[in-house]
Amino acid sequence: MKKIGVIALALFIQHVSGQTNRFVYQVTMKPDAENKSTIKTENAYLDISPEKSVFYSENKMKRDSVMQKAFQGGGGRVSISRDVMEGLRTNINYSVEKDKTNQKTFFKERIGRDMYSYEEDRPITWKISSETQKIGEYKVQKAETDFAGRKWMAWFTTDLPYQDGPYKFGGLPGLIVKVEDDKGDYSFDLMKNYKVVESSVSNQFGNTLKVKRADFVKQQKKYQTDPMSFMTQGGSGGFSVTRMGEGRGPGGGGNQNPNDMRKRVEERVKEEAKKNSNPIEVQ
Repeated sequence: MKKIGVIALALFIQHVSGQTNRFVYQVTMKPDAENKSTIKTENAYLDISPEKSVFYSENKMKRDSVMQKAFQGGGGRVSISRDVMEGLRTNINYSVEKDKTNQKTFFKERIGRDMYSYEEDRPITWKISSETQKIGEYKVQKAETDFAGRKWMAWFTTDLPYQDGPYKFGGLPGLIVKVEDDKGDYSFDLMKNYKVVESSVSNQFGNTLKVKRADFVKQQKKYQTDPMSFMTQGGSGGFSVTRMGEGRGPGGGGNQNPNDMRKRVEERVKEEAKKNSNPIEVQ
């Protein structure tokens, strides 16, 4: 019996250590450069496990889950409630994964049919201040950095055993509780945390293309001017990419008039670009 008790304790410890710690951040954004009074707020998850962390939108995770279930059970025709999808709109269409073992950060975002992934090639260098305060239940310390064309101020805590943060932020001797840019356009505020069995990042539709960051930026700009070129297999723009799995993304196919479809897609992309003319990274 004693031996069984020791084995059970070992299995319990292994289970707990393998769990994921989820930190919920409230993300506040002013994505429209011409209308700073338009403020978007939504929640995002930072799921931290022993090997990695993943930052992603709560709404996007729910949208992907709804679409995945619909496509799996829809047979030839798929019907998704417009009201449901509208209620799950997100301005956080990306995810950020930090590989703790290799100290690498990977950014993923969809352009057209495919998911693009690149390794972040710009280190974040912090200037840590002696200034401290209390945010909620945590004692926090101030740090500042310049990253991707913005000046950022972060408050981190050593009350929790993690050295991580939302988005691409990390590298401080503690967990980032709050981080915001000096213009007040973007802020990430820790709201709560709890344990989950595993991260809820859902399977992605379409292909995943591995590119360099500079090429990703070029692809984004190309998509805004010629979105229809990304709705076909030849839409990679001539850049060197590595395809990780094949698949058919949602929205492809159907008996639609090509000219009407092109017009609708171009109008939608231009409208989205206008609404997101103040991106989190400006350089």
